[in-house]
Amino acid sequence: MADPKLTLSRRQALTLMGSGVIMPSTAFAQDAREITWDDLIPPGTPYSEIIGEGEMDEATDFWAPIYDENGIKLNETLSGAYIRMPGFVIPFEMDAEGVTEFMLVPYVGACIHTPPPPANQLVMATAATPWPSDELWNPVWVTGRMQTQLQDTELGQTGYFIQVDEMEVYVW
Repeated sequence: MADPKLTLSRRQALTLMGSGVIMPSTAFAQDAREITWDDLIPPGTPYSEIIGEGEMDEATDFWAPIYDENGIKLNETLSGAYIRMPGFVIPFEMDAEGVTEFMLVPYVGACIHTPPPPANQLVMATAATPWPSDELWNPVWVTGRMQTQLQDTELGQTGYFIQVDEMEVYVW
């Protein structure tokens, strides 16, 4: 005869099996750490300053200034962190469904109408779910796993990368 302490009823077994399917998404859900653009600069590091004219592309009217060494100093404590941060979308990859690859910038027009901010103020992002192209001028909240990663793009050097899990319109 089986030990009554180790015997499960059919209902108990189904409940346990069902919770194994449901629990991972809730039991392992992680709260995102809300950060601001200031958090991308390592503590104690001053904001980067332009120290040289850099390059001016006359054809595209794009200016890539030279920043001091603080511009590429990254906050390594954010590498691997699950974060949520606000910003504006500069699209890189877009189709009829929306934007899937973009640069997240701290203010509207950054990199387009003004010189790009320093690398530690620019975030490359990839989203599995396209962001609607009719929402491009709205500020957004982006949630996902962040990595420190210097990367050169046609609009400037970025210091961070985020794999986007969720996006929503930022409400003031």
